Amino acid sequence: MSTSAWTLLGAFLAVLVALAWPLGRYLTQVMEGRLRWTARLEAPLYRLAGIKPEADMGWLPYATALLVFNLLGVLAVYALQRLQGVLPLNPQGLPAVSPDSAFNTAISFVANTNWQGYAGEATMSYLTQMLALTVQNFLSAATGLAVVMALVRGFARHSAAGVGNAWVDLTRATLWVLLPLSLVLALFFVGQGVVQNLAPYQEVATLQSGPNQVIAMGPVASQEAIKMLGTNGGGFFNANSAHPFENPTALSNFAQMVAMFLIPTALCFVFGRVVGDARQGWAVLATMAVIFAVAVVLLTHFEQAGNPRLTALGVDAAMGNLEGKEVRFGIDASSLFAAITTAASCGAVNALHDSFTPLGGAVPLVLMQLGEVVFGGVGTGLYGMLVFAILAVFIAGLMIGRTPEYLGKKIEAFEMKMVAIAILVTPMLVLLGTAVAVMAEPGRAGVANPGAHGFSEILYAFTSAGNNNGSAFAGLSANTPFYNIALGLAMWFGRFGVIVPVLAIAGSLAGKKRLAANAGTMPTHGPLFVVLLIGTVLLVGLLNYVPALALGPLVEHLVLNP
Repeated sequence: MSTSAWTLLGAFLAVLVALAWPLGRYLTQVMEGRLRWTARLEAPLYRLAGIKPEADMGWLPYATALLVFNLLGVLAVYALQRLQGVLPLNPQGLPAVSPDSAFNTAISFVANTNWQGYAGEATMSYLTQMLALTVQNFLSAATGLAVVMALVRGFARHSAAGVGNAWVDLTRATLWVLLPLSLVLALFFVGQGVVQNLAPYQEVATLQSGPNQVIAMGPVASQEAIKMLGTNGGGFFNANSAHPFENPTALSNFAQMVAMFLIPTALCFVFGRVVGDARQGWAVLATMAVIFAVAVVLLTHFEQAGNPRLTALGVDAAMGNLEGKEVRFGIDASSLFAAITTAASCGAVNALHDSFTPLGGAVPLVLMQLGEVVFGGVGTGLYGMLVFAILAVFIAGLMIGRTPEYLGKKIEAFEMKMVAIAILVTPMLVLLGTAVAVMAEPGRAGVANPGAHGFSEILYAFTSAGNNNGSAFAGLSANTPFYNIALGLAMWFGRFGVIVPVLAIAGSLAGKKRLAANAGTMPTHGPLFVVLLIGTVLLVGLLNYVPALALGPLVEHLVLNP
């Protein structure tokens, strides 16, 4: 890895922590209702909606509220797509979206996945982009924030019947966290040159002779901001963050990378503050940072090493693998961006992952398969890592013959059943979905690259959908009824199949007494626990996928390097 790549990684982590630390303090105050002025402004909204903000919900009513809320979001987004041909703010006269694509997109944006089997500028009207997709970018991120706050309260409370109020958490997350941050970032993007208008597409003459070129316009900066901050990832344009209207400069590229990790990092500090021990948050953050840094180093190394087939054709090996990358970003920034977007449940891309080297492409794939707990999405990263933390202390308890405890709460049979469900649901969706796709003719029909790479494309698609990421290898033609329905189901159950058991864990922990630490209590804030947690994430999170990885990226690497 080059000096410039090390410098970029160091600068990224330094800026990230410097911004996330104060944001974590603000998030704690907002989500725990410690700011009086926010409570006064929220009160009329609660009265209008008939909500009693002081009412505490048990985990089951909390989960039911989130499920109903998000199901209504699916119906609204589906309806807007199907009716967009007769709705306003459609200067290009784009027709209604097909039923299967609308189904997939509705679930995708509600589940914080933002998988796109279509070209945004050629499919979605301005109204659909703003009222359906951008709105759900806020609400899906708010859902993740609400869930993680419920789990953190489960650790912090004792002998309590509830984990908070879902409607209050959703309101605070949207009004006081996501909206102000997005406004600031959107204005920054506009200053960098990101497009923000409602003008019709422009037809311009190019330097080459021939027909004029149509340049897409639209409200891009506003969607770009929440796309990154909410770890959503759906691009306004088909080229996503490789498009100069979405990501015009090196500075905007750096800001997008920081934005993806900003709230997930801040939530680690929130965790430490709410449970009353800042060291716990630092331990979780250290675990995420170590795995992430290793992934970046490996990915950058593989891409800088280049493609031996191109080297054999006379391409200078020192240039590395530039295929599919924006020259204005280069290998270093493209590799770092790829690691960030797949470690977070974002899916925004500034390079074509399909053109990475086999082992380079395996790194984003593995980061998703870990459950996207390496920083992860807004809320999802922290609650996913805390699930692994519970598993880690359970394993440690088995090794020393002691009842496992985490933050003073005994980990018993019910918690471990819910942990097992939360960890196993996504591998089941990914591996079963991949198996069905490679056996079914409609699944194989979308493969443009037969062999190991084609298998990797299918595996990547279901991994991305099941883990709420949304990025793709892009060599797979997935905008078909088969893939739209299969991936849509994977996205829904991959999202809420984890959220429900996490909330069940939160409710169970909240009702337990907090035990005082003693000489036999395992410390969960030091280097030893960080190593144990890293081992648990790598062994348990990744072990399910090893055979599939061997059939895809590993075989392709061996073929490429005989």
